[in-house]
Amino acid sequence: MDFALNDEQKMMIDTIRRFIAQEVQPLEQRLEDDGRLDRDTARTLHEKARALGLYALNMPAELGGGGLSNLDRILCEEQFGHTSDQLIRRAFGNVYEPLLHCQGAQVERWLKPSVEGRRTCAIAITEPGAGSDAAGIKTHAKKTDSGWVLNGGKHFISDGEWSDFFLVSAKTGDKEISMFMVDKGLAGFTVGKDQKMMGIRGTPHLELFFDNVQLEDAALLGERGQGFKLAMGALNVVRLAQVGARAVGKASHVLELMTAYANDRQQFGQRIGDFQMVQQMLADSVIEINAARWMVYHAAWMLDQGLDAREQIAMVKVHAAETLGRVVDRAVQVFGGMGFCKELPIERYYRDARIYRIFDGTSEIHRGVIAKSAMKKGAALFDIHR
Repeated sequence: MDFALNDEQKMMIDTIRRFIAQEVQPLEQRLEDDGRLDRDTARTLHEKARALGLYALNMPAELGGGGLSNLDRILCEEQFGHTSDQLIRRAFGNVYEPLLHCQGAQVERWLKPSVEGRRTCAIAITEPGAGSDAAGIKTHAKKTDSGWVLNGGKHFISDGEWSDFFLVSAKTGDKEISMFMVDKGLAGFTVGKDQKMMGIRGTPHLELFFDNVQLEDAALLGERGQGFKLAMGALNVVRLAQVGARAVGKASHVLELMTAYANDRQQFGQRIGDFQMVQQMLADSVIEINAARWMVYHAAWMLDQGLDAREQIAMVKVHAAETLGRVVDRAVQVFGGMGFCKELPIERYYRDARIYRIFDGTSEIHRGVIAKSAMKKGAALFDIHR
């Protein structure tokens, strides 16, 4: 395995890094203050990103996407971690892989418009009684002569305000879950409140309610009963890219600020970076970020080789998320009182980082997955060759 960056990858990283610094990061404070992003700014950001070919990077080139390998996408996602979630969604898109199961007329109606940025999609799995237990959903769809009737509700649906349609998981039998593409605006489909969060301000998390919503047969994505597999496949990629890689990028961004402050801040006649306790916080952060990065890259490499990386991604989800939390906590400590003030972004990064241990499967859930695999597979899970 060779993880040395080639010239194309370096240019790709430099392009994204420059775009984020010039076009995206200047919008962060306004988003934090207002708690929302206005449509005109979002449209401008989207158009600039598309002009550089930086939209739907995970989608095949023949559909108009970036056509990147998993590893190349991860390199981009790490850079995305250097700024706010909502701004990344608007600039670079959030096109979910299950849409690749569209067939026939579904391609022109849902898939291509999403890849081209003409339509926005959100995935709707979570319910009040089904968070980490994605199979415990109550939303259900009943087959009729003309299609399906959908009933139930979802919550914590990220990007719900901006989305034109949703990938909704619903029971279609006692032990059967299917996935449907549900357009906003259908009769009986209502959008509830935006659940305000302690962090990631500006990213809406909406309630969705379905009351006898009539769906066409064409709304079924993939095969009947394939919904849980599609949902878990989508979440697996999200865990690696939008949690693992972005956590590494965000931790790197915070550590860069921390080291600069440790160099500049003077106390007792010397830089605070000369104090051993501060040096330990810096050193531990460097070590943990690098360890998390190589875990992310290895899991992406496995996917590119066609290997099953589910267990490795579970490890990434835990380690990268918790590394980010520790790094940002240290940053608050190094910045001291200023780290707790809203004048600097450190306190915002601290709040934003907390969700990484929760969404897309809590650390506890993933530790359970890893432990069960270890008991089943033994050293094959953690030794270099068995």
